[in-house]
Amino acid sequence: MKRLLLWTMLWLLAAPAAAAPGDVQRFPARTATPNAQLRIHGTTDIEVFAMVVADYQRLNPGTEVVYEDIITQDLHARFLRDRNGPASPDLLISSGMDLQTKLVNDGYALPHQSAMTDAVPSWAQWRHEAYGISYEPVTIVYNTRTLPAGKVPHTRRQLLELLRAEGAPLRGKVGTYDIERSSVGYLLATQDAHRGSIAGALLAALGDNGVLREERTGVLLDKVSSGELSLAYNVLGSYAQARIDAGAPLGIVEPEDYTLVVLRTAVIPRSSRNQSEARRFLDYLLSPRGQQVLSREARLMPIIGSAGRESTPGRNRRPILLGPGLLVYLDALKRRQFIDAWRSSVEPAR
Repeated sequence: MKRLLLWTMLWLLAAPAAAAPGDVQRFPARTATPNAQLRIHGTTDIEVFAMVVADYQRLNPGTEVVYEDIITQDLHARFLRDRNGPASPDLLISSGMDLQTKLVNDGYALPHQSAMTDAVPSWAQWRHEAYGISYEPVTIVYNTRTLPAGKVPHTRRQLLELLRAEGAPLRGKVGTYDIERSSVGYLLATQDAHRGSIAGALLAALGDNGVLREERTGVLLDKVSSGELSLAYNVLGSYAQARIDAGAPLGIVEPEDYTLVVLRTAVIPRSSRNQSEARRFLDYLLSPRGQQVLSREARLMPIIGSAGRESTPGRNRRPILLGPGLLVYLDALKRRQFIDAWRSSVEPAR
């Protein structure tokens, strides 16, 4: 009961964690004499985004691309710290929609309009400064070998019932994002609290079952694939689908009560040293060819469908909208209160 009462304190922000260096990959120009450079900081795994860069360089062989894979919270913090330095990025691509929105709100983003950006649906862009390049559902991922099909939850209430079931079948076998370390996890937790009437009860049940908290999607999926965990809650679906395509014993459920949809957003900083190249790359990502590569090669759902029409998220999918509503949860006091209440629920009583 104490945890459920604490969970009513649903408002949030503490200072960002110290920024750490990410994984860097340089994609040399395909010509002997490069004529442009583009530096991208992104939260998409390098091995996934490499296919996108390779296709872009087929069209622009004289461009050298430097891509740095950085976790969401560090991406934001590093930009603020190093934006005027020699390694500052020309383009920020992140699933941290709230932090990207804050950069726009605080005046750090450069407006960009073109025929390609005009095709982006209104719910996936803000002020012509932040653009969704793809979207993906937030899912429940489970191990098909350790969790029988008849027990797989298809709604949050069914998950709650499974967590409370006699014999505690998921005790020590369930995971989710650690919202103190994962900005995406934090965004999803606040959206659940805003939308779901059983969010507090579900969180308390996760805590009762010793939920494992991780910062990265890949680590959670590793543990579910190996059978160390049977289920992970609120996981980005594209990463799980890539594992399934490679043969991992995973299943994906989009909750039928509602499925949150996260936008992977692109922002061109005003401090970009290569603004024209950043604009060209963003237009490529939103072009029919770029959207096809994102879909086919990177397993990311395109924001623009065939024939230039906007892609439809689906009946039960609830897109998280870009815009000032996301700034509410970036207030320092509200963030701290939200995290304290969340931690009280997921950590065992001492």
